[in-house]
Order: sequence, then C-alpha cells, then structure tokens
Amino acid sequence: MAQRRSSRAPRREVKTVVESKNGKKMEGGGGGGGGPKYSMFTWFVVLALLGVWSSVAVVYFDIVDYDSVIGKLTAYDTDGDGDFDMEDAKVLLGLKDPERRSVGDPPVDKAGTNEHTPEAKTSNEQAAELKGAERAEATSSHTPAMETETAYGSHDVESDIQAAVPLPAFVEEDFVADDPRGDSGHPYDEADTIDTTGVLVEEAEEQETVVESAQYLTSSRLTHETESVLEAELQAKAVVEPEIHFSTEPQTEPSVIEPQTEAAVEASSQTEPSEPKMEPSVKPESQAGSTSPEAEGTTDRQAEEKLTDKVKKKKPKMFNKLDKTIRAEIDAAEKLRKKGKVEEALRAFDSLVQQYPQSPRARYGKAQCEDDLAEKLRSNDLLQKAISTYRDAAELPAVTSDLLRASLKRRAHRQQFLGRMRGSLATLERLVQIFPEDLSLKNDLGVAHLLLGDNKGAKKVYEEVLAVAPGNGFAKVHYGFILKSENKIAESIPYLKEGLQSGEPGTDDGRFYFHLGDALQRVGDDSAYSWYELGHQRGHFASVWQRSLYNVEGLKAQPWWTAKETGYTDLVKTLERNWRSILEEGLAVMDQGTNLFIPEEENLRERGQWGQYTLWQQGRKVGEACRSVPKTCSLLDRYPEATGCKRGQIKFSVMQPGTHVWPHTGPTNCRLRMHLGLVIPKQGCSIRCTNQTRYWEEGKVLIFDDSFEHEVWQDADSYRLIFIVDVWHPELTASQRQTLSPI
Repeated sequence: MAQRRSSRAPRREVKTVVESKNGKKMEGGGGGGGGPKYSMFTWFVVLALLGVWSSVAVVYFDIVDYDSVIGKLTAYDTDGDGDFDMEDAKVLLGLKDPERRSVGDPPVDKAGTNEHTPEAKTSNEQAAELKGAERAEATSSHTPAMETETAYGSHDVESDIQAAVPLPAFVEEDFVADDPRGDSGHPYDEADTIDTTGVLVEEAEEQETVVESAQYLTSSRLTHETESVLEAELQAKAVVEPEIHFSTEPQTEPSVIEPQTEAAVEASSQTEPSEPKMEPSVKPESQAGSTSPEAEGTTDRQAEEKLTDKVKKKKPKMFNKLDKTIRAEIDAAEKLRKKGKVEEALRAFDSLVQQYPQSPRARYGKAQCEDDLAEKLRSNDLLQKAISTYRDAAELPAVTSDLLRASLKRRAHRQQFLGRMRGSLATLERLVQIFPEDLSLKNDLGVAHLLLGDNKGAKKVYEEVLAVAPGNGFAKVHYGFILKSENKIAESIPYLKEGLQSGEPGTDDGRFYFHLGDALQRVGDDSAYSWYELGHQRGHFASVWQRSLYNVEGLKAQPWWTAKETGYTDLVKTLERNWRSILEEGLAVMDQGTNLFIPEEENLRERGQWGQYTLWQQGRKVGEACRSVPKTCSLLDRYPEATGCKRGQIKFSVMQPGTHVWPHTGPTNCRLRMHLGLVIPKQGCSIRCTNQTRYWEEGKVLIFDDSFEHEVWQDADSYRLIFIVDVWHPELTASQRQTLSPI
C-alpha cells in the first residue's frame, strides 16, 4: 500500500507548461483549474474577424440604407448647401469658421436649416396673385385642342417659316396643344407673327442660355421649348417630340460664328451627291467684313460670360427648413421618378403632400410626376393638373427662391405647350417682377409676346434687355427678327448677324440664318449665300439652295420635276386637257371683282401686285370658294394627292405687270408645286428655281420643288394668270401623309 501511494504521487505534481501564440507561458492543462485557456489577444482577433465579416454582410446584403443616413446628416449642414460634407465637418470640429452668408441668403439656425426670409415671403405674396388672374384666363380663353376651323385664309404659308421661337412638340391626336387662336384671337396668318401649327419632322432639342439659373432653349429642329439649367438637373424630363421643338441638338459652348468664303461654299456644294451641281448666282462678301460687329460686342459678352460662370457655380437651394426634415422621404420618391416609376413616385409625393401640406419641395415633386405622367399617357387633363400644382408649390409661404423660379418657369413652359399663351405670359410677367435682374426670364417673356403675335410687346422687352446687356445674343436675334418683320431690312441685319456670331444657346436656329440671308439678299449684299452655307453646315438647311425648315429626311431633292418622275401623270394630263374650262372659271372669278383675289401679304414682293384665289388649303376646302369654280373643283376631287395635301394649297394666282417676287423658299420639302399656265403673255414672264430659269406656256404644267430657292419676274404688258396645285412628295408613305401636321 505504501509503495502504491509513493508511485502515484509524482504524477499529481506534474504540471503542463503551455506556450501561447504571444510567447507567454501558462500553466495548466485542459481541466477546470489553473488560468484561462485563451489569451486576451486571441479574443481580440476573434472579435476583429467577426467585425470584418459583419461589415461585408451589411454591404453585400444592403442591410443599411445609407441614403437615408446621409439624408439625416443634413441636420448638421452648416453652410446651407443642402447636404453634410467635409466643409460642414470642419466647422463642427472647430477647424473652420462658419461661412458668412450673403445678404440675400436665408438665415441659418443652430441645426443648419434654412429659415424663410421676409424677401422670400414678399415674393410668394406676389406669386400668389397669379392664381385669380390665371384661373380667369383659363376659363375665358380655353379652346378645345381639336376644334375644327370653318374658314381658311388665302395666303400661301411660305411665311410660316418666319417663326422666331420654338414651336410646340409633336404629339398624337389624343394629346395635342390647345389651339392658340382660342387664347388670343390671333390667327397666326401674317408674315410677322409666329407659326405654332407646323411640326418639324427632324428637329433638335431645345437649348438653354444660362444668365442666372438658365436661359431660353431653342433650336432649328424645333423643340420645342426652353428649360433652365436648374430644371435640367432636377426634372430630367423626356421631351415629347420629333420636333419641332426644332430638332434636338447637343448644347455647345458659345463660339464666334463666321460665314465661310466663296471657295468653301463651292466646295460644300460639290460634295452633295443628291443634287445637281449649282453655284450661287452672287458672291459672298469677304470674311473680314463680317467680323467687325462681333469685335464691337466682345467686351460686353465677356462681362456677361463671367457673370454666367459665377452663377453656374451656385448650387440651387430647393429645400426649406421643413423639407430638410423629410429629406429622406423626398429623395426616395424622387429616386422612383428618375427611374421612370412615375405612378409610384406620384403616390409617394401625394402622400407626402397629405402629411406635410406646407412642404414646397414635396408639392413640386408631385407636379413633376403629374407632368411626366401626362407625357406618358398623352393626357391634357393630367398636364393641366401639373400646371396647377406647379402654381400651388410656388404659392406656399416658405418656398425657396430657387424652387419658386423653377416651378413658375416650368408652369409657363407647359402653358405654352397647351396653347395657353396668355396664361404663360401672366406667369412670366410675375417671374420678371419677382426676379427683375434675371435676363433669361425677360428673354422668355419676349418669346411669350411673340407667341401671342404681340411683336410690339416683344420689341419693348428686348429693348430693355439690350439696354442693360448690349451683347446678349438671344435678345439680338429676336430683336433683329422683329425689325425684319416690320420691313426694316437694313436695320435688322446687324442684330441678326451679331446674335448668330455670339454663339449663345438659343441663337443657333435655322430661322435666324434664313432671315439674315433673306435680308442680305434684299439689300444686295453678296454674303447671303455664305450665311446660307453656314446654316447648311450646322444642319439647319438641306443645302445652300434648299432651305425649308419643316422637312422629312431622305426624300428625293431636285428643283425641277417631270410628270413621269412624280408619278402623277394622270393628274397632269387632266389639268392640261381641261385647261380651258379652268381658265374660263378663273376669268369669271376675276370679272366678279378684285376682292375675291386676296393680295399677297407675306412681304415677298419687291414691287407690283399679286393676288390669289384659294380653293383648298391644308387639305381642306376653303369656305364656299368652290361654288364659283364648280368644274375645276370637280376635276380635282378625284386626286387626293392634291386635295388631301395638308402642307399645300390649290389656288388661282394672278400677277400684274411690273411685279418682282424676291428669292424665297417654301416651308417644307413634303410637297411639289404644279403651275398650269392659263393666261401667259408672250414675253416678260419667267421663274427661276435655283440657277435654272423657265417660262410658262398656256395649257402646260411646270413642276418644281418650292423648298428650293425660286424667284419670279412679271415684266410683260398684261397680267399673268396661272393655276397652282400642290401635291404630296411622291416618296412620302401613306402613313406619313396621314400623320404629318398641316402647314
């Protein structure tokens, strides 16, 4: 027994020495006594690994909504820029003094949220005055979009291309702008007014000119219309076009534009495979002669550009104190809108408006959603709701000045789209009262006057702009257009030229190149074709000769056509076989009195007398005109290519001796024009199309494309009478003939 005890005792006293990873020796085995099994370092490593994998899981499975977290950090916004950034952190840590705010900025409380200033409240009170006036306008001036006209003027619509502002976007039959005539009573049938009925098939996006927050948008592919840089950032709207709006062109930096030399014009003309080689009959002026006006306005433009660059750096403030407290919810709803989930976004914003009826940003977001949904569903009713909601957002008592401007600008734009020209004018007038220093708003106001046919009001606005900003290119081109419409040809040239040379957004428009070249031709300045060539190079004209603006791409283009080439040989034969019957009815109308032949009112004549008696216009019979010429109308009723041509006319045309018609072009390449000779003097009557001159014959049909430049002389001893029949371009499809807008 004694020996067994002695043999077991040494085993109880044996101690196991364990060396940990950090080199520390610890006694004890795996039993319950002794010290800890693992060191503190081991537990630290384990916890570190758990933290790493937890972070990976949070990021991978998107457990935390970082947008909402960052949104809440705006409560610590110390510089009032609408978010929490490094500059705010420096201020909170005492590493930087708080930024001093300008006199016009709203004060900031301890949490960094904006308080509404008395100035802003005054602006809101002024904006609120819109409500009563515009409601009265909406009820008194609204005309249904599809209202049928009962009578048409007898003028040729070639002057419609004299429009100086963007035309409304192309829309389907169930989503169309209201008839402007119902709003203003102005029929838009004069040469010095703006056409809002045509739609360019290829037109460019609206461009913007930023003066404070933005400038008016316009382009020669027609867009339609005009948005600010602020709106471009916050609204991201899809424009309903092809366009007119004009077409959509990318915005470019302002650059000095100079016409090319004669050699450049000739070189470009030679590269056009679809047309016969034609050279301008006059030579362009030297390049040096066209640069002086640009040099004169350089100083003014440089000063304005510096101001523009400074304003561009200022971030718009769209959130007031209340809006910042619900920033996360607003951002979430806006995210849905930008992703195209308009219906969901509208419900989200509507819910916010119900919970926070005094939130301007929530109401503005709702208006944007209604606006987007109106375009998506082609709904005028929804668009009218958006217009009302934009007004409601602007009338809230704590709205920021930037949101007020954005809301009313977009409201004015959409009112124009619906044809509510007077309502748009009232909105823009209020904007100019609230922001009198914003020249872009004044420029927009001038456009609104033009859309109403109020050239006098527009002229006054642009004179005010040029008085404080002589180098404002947008104001210059529009002022030049107005002068030209007043037949002040020589006076209009420097404004049109300098405006185009400025390169400012809103000036690179085919219609301004068109009018500048036309004015130069009328004063005998050979540089006209240089400007036409520049317009062609910039995509506004098909060629130097073919300068129509309402075009379908890809159509065969040549100045003169034969009956066989058109495919309308049956119509031509009918006209030529029955020319004496047509002549007899035409003479009978002339004998009834000169009042039935309406004088040409498009300012196309240099001298003389030119009258027209119209039977069809825009694809419809004109009143009771056919009662006086029943045989003629019965002959034409069988030819829908003529009577259904919505971009043409059918009419008698009489021209007295001593008449000269200036070189001009028609508005569209979608038609061809037939001239049937009825009474043709033996000598002295001729027509030039491009560089080819031809002569009428009694009982014979001449066919030409009037989208090419043409000119007429009547130097005979007696009157000339012809019968004009416009027909669809033969390459247009049946679908295109059905859907193209009337001109």
